[in-house]
Amino acid sequence: MRASGDAKGFLVDGFPRNENNLQGWNKQMDGKADVQFVLFLSCPVSICLDRCLNRGQGRTDDNEDSLKKRIETYNHQTFPIIEHFEKSGLVREVKSERPVDEVYADVVKVFDLANGN
Repeated sequence: MRASGDAKGFLVDGFPRNENNLQGWNKQMDGKADVQFVLFLSCPVSICLDRCLNRGQGRTDDNEDSLKKRIETYNHQTFPIIEHFEKSGLVREVKSERPVDEVYADVVKVFDLANGN
């Protein structure tokens, strides 16, 4: 893939989410993409629940039962993928329970380090 302009790469958001996604990524992207790091925005479950329940988007699935099911799916399918990349030293964790401006500043630092700045 080619980046246009001054882009130094691209960001894949929320992927791979499970083992099947990871296998598909590896099959399709082997030799085509150099994964520099995995950005892991960690946050305590209680804060995630509160944020989702109070985000005011009117989503019908923003209720406690649906959110608990999403968390269970995350714990069983997605977190093992993070652990997989962690074993390779590719995970960059940013604690996201803090105010947005602090989280953003840390995310910028992660990308700056990846770009040699």
